[in-house]
Amino acid sequence: MKTDTLSIIANRQKLGAVSYQGNRISFRYAPSWQESPGAFPLSVSIPLALNEHSHEIIEAYLWGLLPDNKTVLDQWGKQFHVSSRNVFRLLEHVGEDCAGAIQFIPEARENELLEQPYKEQVSWLTEDELSERMQLVLHNHGIQRVATDQGQFSLAGAQPKIALYQSPESGTWGIPRGQTPTTHILKPAADNFPGFAENEHFCLTLASALGITTTDSAVLHTGDIPVIVVRRYDRILQGSHFTRIHQEDFCQARAIYPHLKYQSDGGPSVEDIANVIWDVSSDAYQDILTFADALILNFLIAGTDAHAKNYSLLIAQNNQVRLAPLYDIASTLPYPLEVSPHKAKLAMKVGSTYQLKKIEPRHWHACAKQLRLPQARFMERINDIAIQIQTLAPSTAKKLNNQGLNHPVIRKLSETITQRADQIHSQYSSD
Repeated sequence: MKTDTLSIIANRQKLGAVSYQGNRISFRYAPSWQESPGAFPLSVSIPLALNEHSHEIIEAYLWGLLPDNKTVLDQWGKQFHVSSRNVFRLLEHVGEDCAGAIQFIPEARENELLEQPYKEQVSWLTEDELSERMQLVLHNHGIQRVATDQGQFSLAGAQPKIALYQSPESGTWGIPRGQTPTTHILKPAADNFPGFAENEHFCLTLASALGITTTDSAVLHTGDIPVIVVRRYDRILQGSHFTRIHQEDFCQARAIYPHLKYQSDGGPSVEDIANVIWDVSSDAYQDILTFADALILNFLIAGTDAHAKNYSLLIAQNNQVRLAPLYDIASTLPYPLEVSPHKAKLAMKVGSTYQLKKIEPRHWHACAKQLRLPQARFMERINDIAIQIQTLAPSTAKKLNNQGLNHPVIRKLSETITQRADQIHSQYSSD
């Protein structure tokens, strides 16, 4: 029976190989990688010390690299003439630029990435071409590259998005290939949630003002389409070129398939994520505090999509693992008709409930226990963040206005988040 193999390259070193035979996937680390002082695991669920890894664990990890969007996968299947349910075949075509430090390439192309000197390879886009790409991505999620593009990439998640390279000198956008990585993620906003690009930028800016490490963001308008632009935290400029940094989300870290990202579907809970952080983080206590702050923030802003794929780990050599910067956060408060405040649910339970309206101090007491944090200190932190937000939400709105952003959603976010923070502070202070 024929066995097909893809090499996994990490910053011009062979990390290992994934093979496909008889509808089963296997993975082995390259011995040279296991012996390298700069080695890191593909996933915390796939230890470096083990030589054999099960089909289920590696398949769950690989699916986590692809869009969690059936329409995109089906379109890719048609485009590449492969099954949209075969993760190996899809990565053959879109695995050259993935989340983290890895690239999937045929063994025959190893020399291209391992032995040739670094050369920036980018097909530059004009402003009109960039605008056309945003239109394509927004109206046809599967069109993230066109037939003439040489570089291919894969991004996880359900939203329409595209990964591009931005010149650090000129700011020009382009499509990279070969050793050159994408540096930013661009997400054109649909009109079903007005001002959603500004919403995400607002919430990330607010989180940063609270002292939570976040990915850098901005709002760009291409034609009449607002686009949230996010700088990839898994790319770093070193000298004259960008280097990939390894990362994985918490579904991958738990070897859970991405379609199970919500706790209600069987995905990771607050306690599951906390346990991973305590087990693998190089500074577990600080990362738990950051994770706790993110949970509190999403509660206060009614951020209902903070599932396990929206939290990640950064993975480096010498067992250095840290919680990644916060990303993909947005508030549902400006959209009461689309997301009823009386029915809104979080992606992970606080204590025993998902429903925002039903979360009381007693639920946070249980959450503190799941996080292994002192209950009294945790409750103080909820009140502290609620107090800070009442000042920081209006100042965040002013900051965005000074950036030239004036969508009505900014004022609405400031008002509704401030009002909710005041309400929660009053309720919890009197408890």
